[in-house]
Amino acid sequence: MSEVALRPARVALVGNPNTGKTALFNALTGSRQKVANYAGVTVERKEGHIVTAAGRALSILDLPGTYSLRARSPDEVVTRDAVLGKLAGEQAPDVVVAVADATNLRLVLRLILELKAVGRPMVLALNMYDIAQRQGLRIDLEGLERDLGCPIVTTVATRKRGIEQLTAQVDALIASGALSTENVWHEPSAGEIRGAHREAQRILKAYVRPPERPDTLTGKVDAVLLHPVAGLAILFSLLFLMFQAVFTWATPAMDGISAAFAWLGVFVGQALPDGLLKSFIADGVIAGVGSVLVFLPQILVLFFFIILLEDFGYMARAAFLMDRIMGGAGLHGRAFIPLLSSFACAIPGIMSTRVIDNKRDRLTTIMVAPLMTCSARIPVYTLIIGAFIPNTHVWGLSLQGLVMFGLYAAGIASALGVSFVTRRLFWRGAVEPFLMELPTYKLPSAESVLRNLLTRGQIFVSRAGRIIFPIMIVVWFLSTFPGPPAGATEPAINFSLAGRLGHLLEPLLAPIGFNWQMTVALIPGFAAREVAVAALGTVYSIGDADNHVGALATQLSNHWSLATGLSFLAWYIFAPQCASTLGVVKRETNSWRWPIIMFLYMTTLAYLSSLLVYHVAVAMGGG
Repeated sequence: MSEVALRPARVALVGNPNTGKTALFNALTGSRQKVANYAGVTVERKEGHIVTAAGRALSILDLPGTYSLRARSPDEVVTRDAVLGKLAGEQAPDVVVAVADATNLRLVLRLILELKAVGRPMVLALNMYDIAQRQGLRIDLEGLERDLGCPIVTTVATRKRGIEQLTAQVDALIASGALSTENVWHEPSAGEIRGAHREAQRILKAYVRPPERPDTLTGKVDAVLLHPVAGLAILFSLLFLMFQAVFTWATPAMDGISAAFAWLGVFVGQALPDGLLKSFIADGVIAGVGSVLVFLPQILVLFFFIILLEDFGYMARAAFLMDRIMGGAGLHGRAFIPLLSSFACAIPGIMSTRVIDNKRDRLTTIMVAPLMTCSARIPVYTLIIGAFIPNTHVWGLSLQGLVMFGLYAAGIASALGVSFVTRRLFWRGAVEPFLMELPTYKLPSAESVLRNLLTRGQIFVSRAGRIIFPIMIVVWFLSTFPGPPAGATEPAINFSLAGRLGHLLEPLLAPIGFNWQMTVALIPGFAAREVAVAALGTVYSIGDADNHVGALATQLSNHWSLATGLSFLAWYIFAPQCASTLGVVKRETNSWRWPIIMFLYMTTLAYLSSLLVYHVAVAMGGG
């Protein structure tokens, strides 16, 4: 009995970005799929299992999109190595399914020629064939199949058309026993690349005729959306709507999660006797998990918009519009999407930098992503603004709202400034030209959007939770031990290791207006920025600070000067008060060098900016 008969046959889906490859994967596998990481890297691994009509078990692998096996980005390296059978712990695919956009075969033909050279049995899935038919695009399927030497199946993944025919062709290839031929692929020379381009053009000219009813709608819409003035205005309006939704739509769910964890904490408090076990579960486990999950609704709302706009075909155009602005600051146009994601949380933003091919451009984007104002900063900003900024109006606008906007603007400006300095001083040289295939507009599939949204949520919870949870246990230990002596009247944290560390570091932070209580709050706040609010409530004996923000704001306004409050805000614009972000940077770069550099440069920026803000505010009478 052959090896294939003893295990599910492996089928790899390979194709250009925006060809509907993931939609085809979803149509094939439905809910029978799982998402993990490839061994040793952070590139996502999507695999699903199906059984064909003939009863054969198939393992379907959705590989990251690529334009060529000449890999340039981490995603493309995984796709190349998976196809060549070079991934550690991964078996080579038995069959390759090349997924192509039937309305745009120009680029995918070069990839198909490379896949042929690999020597694995292959099926070509012409996806979005319904759009090609509506446009009157004429494709000689028999001639193309004969020239390429592989079977062709037409599919419409969003409507699950052609799925049975595709699995039947895969089944037939496996049953024929032609599971592998000689691999003659190698890294092509410049001359070979030009030759492959000419061959692809020949095939395209021979078997594909121009559409009788060209897609003029895309051109008309692009004339508006890509206009240098109107296009940017529309983009910024969409971003405004997106962030308004993040802060309004997510509020009820966030309140519900917060209330659920508060109830759980009360339940544990009532069920367990006072002692270390109760403190560990309530303050360590529940508080640690809750500090992550409470922001999940905002992450989902933001990713809902991002997935929707990506599926519609707009995100590539947004990156194109922002290329000139980003390029002026030394960033690649593709950095726009990761930086946009970082407004919700730097973790998914940093993970999404894998779309950037050039290593230096990718590292630059990773290093500045945490400077964008993430949602975890909002509780701190809201608390300090409420305590020190009067609720008045300037030119009809809320002064508190203007300050909040200024904090967001400062984060954006600092990210652009750091990237500019990095490119000019350390990584000199022109930014690589921004080349991107603009996909045609498509109506997103509700099922696909929902499945991708759930996947994003699961990834955020699992990755962030695995990092923050153990850190919160360490923070709980530092904040709990040693306990206060008998008869002590001060808060217990004053006597803990964290409290002692706060007193030890106070002279270092005194020049920027920080007292030891603020220093203590920064220590647990390093696990997650929003934890600093609860830590301040503990230090100032406000009970549950999350439910008594008004009382805490009053205490801060009584104990801090305006200069101190503004200095604290300046610190939070820049400081790396998020251990999980540093952990993800380590995983994405596979090195401790970059998170250490990030920690040092952001801490330096935070200290210098707080020093400047504090002394300017004191000089102006805010001390």
